[in-house]
Amino acid sequence: MAEMETRNVNELLQIRRDKLAELQEAGKDPFVITKYDVTHHSTDITGNYAELEGKEVSIAGRMMSKRVMGKASFCHIQDLKGTIQCYVARDFVGEESYKDFKKMDIGDIIGLKGTVFTTKTGEISVHATELVLLSKSLQILPEKYHGLTNTDLRYRQRYVDLIMNPEVKDTFIKRSKIISTIRRYLDAQGFMEVETPMLVSNAGGAAARPFETHFNALDEDFRLRISLELYLKRLIVGGLERVYEIGRVFRNEGLDTRHNPEFTLMELYQAYTDYHGMMDLTENLYRYVAQEVLGTTKIVYNGIEMDLGKPFARMTMVDAVKQYAGVDFSEIHTLEEARTAAKAHHVEYEERHKKGDILNLFFEQFCEEHMIQPTFIMDHPIEISPLTKMKPGHPDYVERFEFFMNGWEMANAYSELNDPIDQRRRFAMQEEQFAAGDEEANHTDEDFLNALEIGMPPTGGIGFGIDRMCMLLTDSAAIRDVLLFPTMKPLSSENVEKSTVPADGE
Repeated sequence: MAEMETRNVNELLQIRRDKLAELQEAGKDPFVITKYDVTHHSTDITGNYAELEGKEVSIAGRMMSKRVMGKASFCHIQDLKGTIQCYVARDFVGEESYKDFKKMDIGDIIGLKGTVFTTKTGEISVHATELVLLSKSLQILPEKYHGLTNTDLRYRQRYVDLIMNPEVKDTFIKRSKIISTIRRYLDAQGFMEVETPMLVSNAGGAAARPFETHFNALDEDFRLRISLELYLKRLIVGGLERVYEIGRVFRNEGLDTRHNPEFTLMELYQAYTDYHGMMDLTENLYRYVAQEVLGTTKIVYNGIEMDLGKPFARMTMVDAVKQYAGVDFSEIHTLEEARTAAKAHHVEYEERHKKGDILNLFFEQFCEEHMIQPTFIMDHPIEISPLTKMKPGHPDYVERFEFFMNGWEMANAYSELNDPIDQRRRFAMQEEQFAAGDEEANHTDEDFLNALEIGMPPTGGIGFGIDRMCMLLTDSAAIRDVLLFPTMKPLSSENVEKSTVPADGE
């Protein structure tokens, strides 16, 4: 049975190539056409029918269906904005053009000129007076009633996914709007967008394993950046008081529904403010983006409503662990006491972990899943925050927060450490952790320390996960659903799949 289906598909593919050869021999090669003047898209016509009825329009797109009925036919053309029906009759387009139309296949890209009208069934359509084949599709689209449902194939062949699944196209249109709205908001707040290196000698600013490569021209090992932080802070030192960057970062870690080895991060730094200022900015930014992109501050993800219109909750990490794990770290003063509490609550820790690390492990195990509504978790232990300013009067903690929604970390922010002496000491602690087996520990960055010695003003900084933000605002189940081309395990050449399910009308 499978062999017969393969043979049938191969025959259909050959028919398409034969049609192309015939067109080329007849001097009608579609691939020599360089442009087509488009005056309207599908929804421009359907949304403004009263103005366009009886007027001439010119559209172009992919033919998604075709119904031939003797001397007249119907087809549907899909473009960027949607799909519209077209009526193609021999007496209006000419006998030769109509003959060519009947040989066109589902998936072909055509240009069509005609007048706007409504059919007897009430469907707004274009009555064709002229049409031209702009590109010949040599592959076969999935059958329209089943679509492209194989998720692995959808991610590998996103171009087919975008054609067959309108909701996918809508997701990526929204993603684009989310990013442009972020830029618009920050620009209005006086922030300056900048670009910093992706290829660096020291990949710092976050706890993650970098990708490594070798630069032949300098005979030096380099790394892909894991964060934007250290270069952006250099710009604060240089007097650019409000800067941000939206760009790709790379972390040599696993793949799951919320992690991809390359992802989009937005970091911003503002001189003369602190982590409280970053909380206010985060709250205002999220609220603004949701309202602009979705038209509401209430979002629904996986059936759960989250309200960005209400003030965001604020809670210290110690208070969160006390509430959800029943352990009060304000009463735990030694590493031994922390280990005892961890054993009692079945929290696994490593020998290198300090008291603050264990507090963070408690939070991850008992608290994160409860952070559904917008919540700022504040005042992290110093052991896990090597670039953050110490909390006055509380030397074990720093002025840091993580922003949570839906149980996910959505952003991470600090009152930035600007004391070069303390920063060198923190880097030394990180080097010790690396030596003890922590592959994600930061390394000493001498040029960054030199920048701090030049002098950095009090500064607030934050990093936003753009992809997770897009997941929430588009109700997407996995990070791959908001990445046009997510990282996939390579297929061997003999196993590369193609879109070989016959479409309706073949």
